[in-house]
Parts: sequence; C-alpha cells; structure tokens
Amino acid sequence: MAIGGGIIGGEGHHSVVAARVAAAAHVLFLTTAVLMLVWLLRFRGGINIQSDDPEQIFNVHPFVMCWGFILLLGEAILAYTTIPMDHRTQKMVHMLVHLVALILAIFGVYAAFKFHDAAVAPDLVSLHSWLGILAVALFGLQWLFGFFAFWLPGTHERTRAAAAPAHVAGGLAIFMLAVCAAETGLVQKSGAAASTGEAKLINVTGIFILLYGVAVATAVALRKAFFY
Repeated sequence: MAIGGGIIGGEGHHSVVAARVAAAAHVLFLTTAVLMLVWLLRFRGGINIQSDDPEQIFNVHPFVMCWGFILLLGEAILAYTTIPMDHRTQKMVHMLVHLVALILAIFGVYAAFKFHDAAVAPDLVSLHSWLGILAVALFGLQWLFGFFAFWLPGTHERTRAAAAPAHVAGGLAIFMLAVCAAETGLVQKSGAAASTGEAKLINVTGIFILLYGVAVATAVALRKAFFY
C-alpha cells in the first residue's frame, strides 16, 4: 500500500506540475504573439499579402509561421494537458488545431516564395529556409500518420498503442525543429535590422519563442511521466 500510495502521489505531483508548466506556456504564447505583432507593425510597416511593397508581403511569413505554425503547434500538443474534457475530445482538438497549423504553415511558405518573386530574390538559399521547408514537410507527413493511425476506422488498438510513442516523439521533434527554423530566421532579420531597438525586439521575441518551445517540451515530458 505504501508503494502504491507513493506511485499515486508521484502521478498526482507530475500532473499538477505539468498543468502549471502548460499554464506558463500559454503566457509565453501570448507574450510571443504580441511581440511579433509589435515588431511587424511598429518596425516593418505592416502585413499585407496583396501589397505592392515586397516587405509587407514578406511580413506575412513570420506572422503566419509564428502565430499559425509554431504557437498553434505547441497549443495542439498541450491539448492533452490543458483541456479538461474526455480523451476523445482532446484528440479531436489536437488533430483539428494541427490541421489549421499545417494549412497556415503552407500559406506562410507561399508568402515567402511570393516575397522572393516580388523582390527578385533566389529561393531556398539560407539554412532557415531549408529547416523551415523540412519542418513543414515532416509535419505534413506526421499529421497524415496520426490521422491514419489514430482516426481511421478499423485501426486495431494494439497498432495505435504501438504507434503512440513514435507519434509523440516525432511530433515533439518536429515542433522543436520548427522552433530552430524560427530562431535562424530571426537571426537573419536581427542582423539586418534598421535600428538597435528593432534588433533588440527581434532578439527578445526569439528568446520567448525558445522558452515557449522548452515549456511545451517540459509539459509533454511531465505528462508522459504521469501516463506511462
């Protein structure tokens, strides 16, 4: 009984800590989103995919990739920790938010290519672009894998149980790859910033994106300690 009580107590502790870390991640989510908006609106002239100004077209890319890909990706991962509903509802939210993130990521890549076309600049020449394309491509495959493994009718429960660890680990790895891609992109923009104030804001935004990634990964690790 003492051993069982210790295990239950440990599980409860992991669950509480995971929820607190997830709450911290939500705060980092909001802070990062606001910082990104301030940068694009205050220092870069706004966001407009239909603009004649190539820079405004480009601004769609970091806006969509930050808000729509990295932040939503993290929130979808956190769905199991933060949504107080039944497991099936959590799975549904997880899948649908990931789908929205994938659609927005594809749109963000389109915005980057449209900017290069408008600015007469070459495509896919930076490490940032390579990491970004890889992250989006792997994420698309991960979403398809998750759909067929966990939502397709007729999939055996043992198959789902066997696929779950690879799905969790792969999803988290892709999320961190997306964070790395964002960091390399911000490094490029920080080096080319028009003022010291803009460079500092870009750097602070990059730090908050990194902290968000760490918080999401920590919440997942704690939740796995609770459930497995």
